[in-house]
Amino acid sequence: MTKVIGVRFRSAGKIYYFSPGKYEIKKGDHVIVETARGVEYGTVVSNPQEIEDEKVIKPLKAVLRTASSKDDEQASANRQKEKEAFKVCIEKIKKHNLEMKLIDAEYTFDNNKILFYFTADGRIDFRELVKDLAAVFKTRIELRQIGVRDETKIIGGYGICGRPLCCHSYLSDFVPVSIKMAKEQSLSLNPTKISGVCGRLMCCLKNEEEVYEELNRKMPGIGDFCVAKDGLSGEVSSVNILRQTVKILVNVDDEKEVHEYKLEELESIKKKQRKKNNNNNKKNSQEDADMKELEKLEKIEKREGKSKLGDN
Repeated sequence: MTKVIGVRFRSAGKIYYFSPGKYEIKKGDHVIVETARGVEYGTVVSNPQEIEDEKVIKPLKAVLRTASSKDDEQASANRQKEKEAFKVCIEKIKKHNLEMKLIDAEYTFDNNKILFYFTADGRIDFRELVKDLAAVFKTRIELRQIGVRDETKIIGGYGICGRPLCCHSYLSDFVPVSIKMAKEQSLSLNPTKISGVCGRLMCCLKNEEEVYEELNRKMPGIGDFCVAKDGLSGEVSSVNILRQTVKILVNVDDEKEVHEYKLEELESIKKKQRKKNNNNNKKNSQEDADMKELEKLEKIEKREGKSKLGDN
């Protein structure tokens, strides 16, 4: 077993593990550590814990020191310098007429490098821009192209639920999201209703996916034929996944009635043969267009992959 602490370098950023070494460190402390980018100032997000050796990426670096008041001042000063660097970079982008959108500027703690994050359609030749920026700041410059999900993670905002965006508030990395998750949860397949402010499928579709998979496992689908324990039978007209109830259209005294049953009150379920609907009516055309748009979003998301922020 290896003793580690979890450290973050930005709000809702990836968590990296370090050895606490000789220091007594607790959650909420600030520490100085060495990363691939150089010496960095981070926030401890988990108390020291023992984890299995196989789960530790070797070599596990130790904390250089706990942050002093001077280190705190340095980190605060860097945040102010980043605002100035952002303004300068915006001016230089306009000067070179580059089709790119600057999202954020970030100094490493030791001022050894400045990272500029941007979005753009396609590749950008920014070699002259880097030369200009290096002449102004007299330090190493790195321009990193990110996707729209990373852009939203940095800027933040509110989702349609009215709460702060998951990616900006707590989600350390993006989770794979698929159309199947929306279908599993019986959500509308309208792209505008299940897409986040970034224009990609909402990350929160993943939150309850496992629960819905379990609840759906024994539930009948609409159109399936069911026999209830009271002897009545008929086709399923609607289902409530969370309540685990089913509404069935049954015959009572030669009249059609809708009866609601709990899942455990059903004796048997016969699945309906699903046939492809080839009707070319307006509704189906719209559904086809929505599905094509969702499939396009799914492919783009897979191509963009994981977050490109804070690769230490």
